[in-house]
Amino acid sequence: MEKAFKYRIYPNREQRILLAKTFGCTRFVYNHYLAKRKDAYEKDGITLSYSTCAKDLVSLKKEYEWLKEVDSVALQSSVKNLDTAYINFFRKKAEYPKFKSKKTHRYSYTTKYTNGNIELLDNKVKLPKIGLVKIKKTRAPKGRLLSATVSQVPSGKYYVSLCYTDVEEVLFPLTYNETGIDLGIKDFVVLSNGEKVENPKYLKKSIEKLKKLQKQQSRKTKGGR
Repeated sequence: MEKAFKYRIYPNREQRILLAKTFGCTRFVYNHYLAKRKDAYEKDGITLSYSTCAKDLVSLKKEYEWLKEVDSVALQSSVKNLDTAYINFFRKKAEYPKFKSKKTHRYSYTTKYTNGNIELLDNKVKLPKIGLVKIKKTRAPKGRLLSATVSQVPSGKYYVSLCYTDVEEVLFPLTYNETGIDLGIKDFVVLSNGEKVENPKYLKKSIEKLKKLQKQQSRKTKGGR
């Protein structure tokens, strides 16, 4: 089973420039082959396969030298994503593929793990062509790394989503102890072993507000009509 773990990353100025280039190049490749596949179908009634487009990508990189500045696997993944979009369309699972716009302010690309090109370290993540990027990590998953999807959201923040397979499930030890739970007002939860869990602040405020409203309503009921 595959599982993704998303982390916020903090690229430096040089890395942000490289990420912007990668977002732009993968979008260019996606749109290029979308136009090419549409043209082939409209003119000749044929559908270009993924393998045909992937082979043509070699020639495209020679024509546009700046494509070589970014991760080559990310460019291949862009072609693959387009093919997946077509498959979903033919299976009536999605609409016909649309051209990607840079005006959305939401960008992403995916790269595959191969020969240690992606690695999650203590406070950094290694990404192809980008290098070591500072990361906000909460835990290190145990499993086989498959891919990394780097994204930038409209707020300007960057994230990386690492996809793993054969992820080890964390099992908590059994204590065989029975514990009763009492829900209260002063204390949110009181366990039978004496442990107390305080009310969240927002809940306390809501309870206080409710008490005031109840008192006001009670006065109106007694003195009102």
